[in-house]
Amino acid sequence: MATLLKIIVKNGQDNPNSFFFFQQPAVYIGGPKVYSNSIYARSLPPSNQGSTITMAANLQFYAGVQEANTSTPPVGEVSGFESAVQAIDLAAKGNKPQHLDCATMTWDQDTKSLGLQQPVNAEGVQEGAFRIITATYKPNLSPFNAGSAIMVNNNIVLSNFVVASPQTNVDAQPILKYYVQTGTYQAGTVMNFSVSSVKAALCDFTGGYAQAVVTYKDDGGWDVNMS
Repeated sequence: MATLLKIIVKNGQDNPNSFFFFQQPAVYIGGPKVYSNSIYARSLPPSNQGSTITMAANLQFYAGVQEANTSTPPVGEVSGFESAVQAIDLAAKGNKPQHLDCATMTWDQDTKSLGLQQPVNAEGVQEGAFRIITATYKPNLSPFNAGSAIMVNNNIVLSNFVVASPQTNVDAQPILKYYVQTGTYQAGTVMNFSVSSVKAALCDFTGGYAQAVVTYKDDGGWDVNMS
């Protein structure tokens, strides 16, 4: 069973608040424009009611492709529609063959059928990254997003992505840093990472932590305790 990373959020204010969660974007090889989605969102009543939110993220990496809403995803709108995901490994030093780090996208324009084949080991994938090989398609008719997906509370959502080009390699190196911010961006909705991450609560799991307890304080700041 895959490890779960948990973020437990408490509202320390006397009024109700809404919170959304998002992940630091993966590093995408080649420098394309990277977009971020909210991965979870819930509201909490005032502090005297003692309620909490728990976001549980499966520590399993997923490659994801998605039929895009548009070739220039706008903030505040869902990033796309039909999606396909595959659990995938990250490439290891020395290109160990047991690491299945490359998945190939399939697309049938006639049936509108989107898929990702079972991952295989591939040459040239950077250590700590995975690769998506995109299909042949006409981007002016059907643009696609490709990137890093995540399972949150048993639902898989595209966490961050690039607008892909046909027949190219999309190499992504995921980062285990998550943020909590006040707001109402529902899962799968494009948000501005640079803006939203300012004064957000950072939960950094890269050091091997498994849980973060986050309190939204009455002065608008955050307490974050990792364990």
